[in-house]
Amino acid sequence: MLTIDPHPLLELSAFITTFPSSLGDMPSSPELFSLSRLDAPAPLHSDDRVREVVRALLRHGGFKPAGRSKPASEYLIKAASDNSLSSINLAVDACNVVSLHSGLPISVVDLDRAREPLRVGVAPAGTSYVFNASGQTIDLGGLLCLFDADGPCANAVKDAQRTKTAPQTRRTLTLIWGTKELAGRAAQAEMWYRRLLEQHGAATEKAG
Repeated sequence: MLTIDPHPLLELSAFITTFPSSLGDMPSSPELFSLSRLDAPAPLHSDDRVREVVRALLRHGGFKPAGRSKPASEYLIKAASDNSLSSINLAVDACNVVSLHSGLPISVVDLDRAREPLRVGVAPAGTSYVFNASGQTIDLGGLLCLFDADGPCANAVKDAQRTKTAPQTRRTLTLIWGTKELAGRAAQAEMWYRRLLEQHGAATEKAG
């Protein structure tokens, strides 16, 4: 269901999650949300080298991952430092926990709001999409993105509003934007992420 264009640096991990009920009826456990602290025990830990090689991955196609366009994982570090992270839903909370500690950006897409075929590749110049409910847009030129039949819908900076999770979401596709400079790290993050979801009763399977 997912094809990946050739890329010299990308080491993508992707999996599908099926929830036993809608996300709106599945709050995150206090134990899960407690992991969103910077000092929480975790199997992975980020550092300056992780941040730099992730930025190098996003720069490869010509995108500039800085300022408001920095990787989503860097936003999480700042939010956790400020104690401003709040619970959104089970899928996103687990995503934030794993992204925070692994240092890898992660996308979560509602599979029932996306249309196949699905492909990962670099967005051409002039491409953009709306990323929030206020209608703000992001210029995607040169950035690795997930594309569905209607165009780009997710990336390591900001996911598209049209395919984000909602209270009705029952199935998600998760993309962990890993790099070959950190060989195996995306797979480690995937294992941890899937375990957190399965502890809440969700079923996960490899996407490919």
